[in-house]
Amino acid sequence: MTNDLEMKRKTIPRDISWLSFNARVLQEAADLTVPLRERIRFLGIFSNNMDEFFRVRVATLKRMSEYSGGKSKINMHLELSPAKILNDIQSTVLEQQDEFNAIWEGIRQELEKEKTFLVSEKELNPDQQEFLMNYFEEEVRSNIIPLMVESIPQFPFLRDKSIYLGVVLSRQDNSMKKKYALIEVPSRVLGRFVLLPSPAPDEHHIILLEDIIRYNLRSIFAYFGYDTYGSWVFKVTRDAEIDMDNDISTNLIQKIEKGLKNRRKGKPVRFVYDKEMDKGLLEYLMKRLNLTRKDGNLIPGGRIHNFRHFMDFPDVFPKKGQRRKSFVHPLLVSTPRVTDVVLEQDVMLHFPYHSFNPVIDMLREAAIDPNVTAIKITCYRLASNSKIINTLVNAVRNGKHVTVMLELRARFDEEANLEWKERLEDEGVKVLIGIPNMKIHAKLCLIKKRINNFTIHYGFVSTGNLNEKTARVYGDHCLLTSNRFIMADVNRIFNYLENWKEGTAPLKACKALIPCPTGLRKELLKMTIRETKLAKENKKAAITIKMNSLSDEELIDKLYEAARSGVEIKLIIRGIFCMFSENSKFIIPVKAISIIDEYLEHARIFIFHNGGNEKVYISSADWMVRNLDHRVEATCPVLDETIRKELKDILEIQLADNVKARWLDNELLNKYKRDDLSEKKVRSQIEIYNYLYHKALSEEAVPHAQPSVGEQIASAS
Repeated sequence: MTNDLEMKRKTIPRDISWLSFNARVLQEAADLTVPLRERIRFLGIFSNNMDEFFRVRVATLKRMSEYSGGKSKINMHLELSPAKILNDIQSTVLEQQDEFNAIWEGIRQELEKEKTFLVSEKELNPDQQEFLMNYFEEEVRSNIIPLMVESIPQFPFLRDKSIYLGVVLSRQDNSMKKKYALIEVPSRVLGRFVLLPSPAPDEHHIILLEDIIRYNLRSIFAYFGYDTYGSWVFKVTRDAEIDMDNDISTNLIQKIEKGLKNRRKGKPVRFVYDKEMDKGLLEYLMKRLNLTRKDGNLIPGGRIHNFRHFMDFPDVFPKKGQRRKSFVHPLLVSTPRVTDVVLEQDVMLHFPYHSFNPVIDMLREAAIDPNVTAIKITCYRLASNSKIINTLVNAVRNGKHVTVMLELRARFDEEANLEWKERLEDEGVKVLIGIPNMKIHAKLCLIKKRINNFTIHYGFVSTGNLNEKTARVYGDHCLLTSNRFIMADVNRIFNYLENWKEGTAPLKACKALIPCPTGLRKELLKMTIRETKLAKENKKAAITIKMNSLSDEELIDKLYEAARSGVEIKLIIRGIFCMFSENSKFIIPVKAISIIDEYLEHARIFIFHNGGNEKVYISSADWMVRNLDHRVEATCPVLDETIRKELKDILEIQLADNVKARWLDNELLNKYKRDDLSEKKVRSQIEIYNYLYHKALSEEAVPHAQPSVGEQIASAS
């Protein structure tokens, strides 16, 4: 066990910790107990994660390294220089790539046992050959543009997220000079997989789109008179950071649009290629892309790249392991109107176990309710065919004042959000587009309703995005409430978003919610210090935290101090975890786990024992510098005792997980938390589903101990 006083640094570098998280995703792909279809999906998730990691984090490190010469210390990465971290990333990525390839080979063998064959262009029977020639002529040929790159003075722009075939044309008798060509594989248009005619009714034969093109290379290049064709897949990953210039005459929308155009031409930060690629072609591509081996940009791999497409692998599996269906919250089962329940008591929806529909239903009801005057909502990431947007448009058409805070800088959703902005404004919605140097990440909704000449506020505070698609797979909590103290603060936050030039006074005036960037860091420090003080007085002290990422050094340092003082600390962190959890000076060992399973654990919950007067919060914020200091976030107290118990029960189930939980140790070993094989197996996502489902079956919709709307009106009057 490592003593943190003996370490050269107090925390684990963020990017190395992230790679450890992605290794946990890869573990799921390797797990033989996971259904084959899901294992393939996890390979796709791993690949997609890695793409984004290079596009954002590695690109940032390369910029820092170039700026500092790779030698100066960078505070956000502690004593390690960007160049050192890049070297560590390179070696880790290559190891993971080897592991990835081995896992994929094992999965291919499993697929073949189930009579599903991924065939190449060299393994086709006559029927399949005829099918592919017809398919190529009818579907593919018109969607490809072969480029004879040596004849083009300006090397063509290679798109990020695309894969390319590098082709070498030659003659067996060497009578003609070799030529190089490039073909972009049109997977965006045609998809990546094609089902072939199978020789037996119980077999499935699948071919990749690039192999269809390979099979038809002779037809594509017949004009040139070559008789031998070699081809290898490669892809380029580009710097995806959007640079915002400081031109005050340019508005935010113009800057984002310009940034999106520049992103498409970002500097290459990774070149992934088939390790069997022709050496001459590889050297040619490196030269034209200005890549060198010492840059650490080159990642040799297998024949197949862009595995993110494998998240959409054809459904050819005999065992249809269907995902458990979400169900309606018990308090909302027998009511025709969600609003009626929310005006009487708090309702906490736990996604993806509970249905997301009540969120949409509450907005739909508000859209047609003659007593509703206004709706205000924040939107960060939306579904492609967003029902949320449809309800807001309907509300405007029904005469409501609708305000949408649309974060245009939500990474990789910028283009979609610009389109949503145009549509919403066309319909008459007031669209807010953010604050300079500050992302709006809070998940809030405020609905204003007139009752007996009195305005009542209701709505929700959530840990996750208003996205009905991701709500089916992301673990989040959404509090539907009419609590006047909470909603007063939601109103204050919207006042700030609408009038941010006047300062942060509305945020500082919040009494129930704890907003970022003005309050949360200070409150977390204060509550952690209080637990430390109680522990030093030999009183019970405990902190339980669940979130996506823990990287803020100041807060980690306070957790170290708390652990050395005897505070019981339990952590459930899905992704980045920069804390050294093991230390011989911790009076009570820190329990730190990560759960990777069918659903993505996305929620944030903070619990402080507080001398017995427990404080329980849900939040949109992770403990990261960006969330605490550079975003508008909302942390909400959970006041309803029934809901508090429910959240605590869910956390206890997760802390007991001994199937999908891994220990977050100092060495980043990702060991499964399987302490005692004699213990009952606890797979927390299934246990939470059962826990909530049985509650839904057994509970009557009994109102919780909370003032009704009538009582709130009387109290306010």
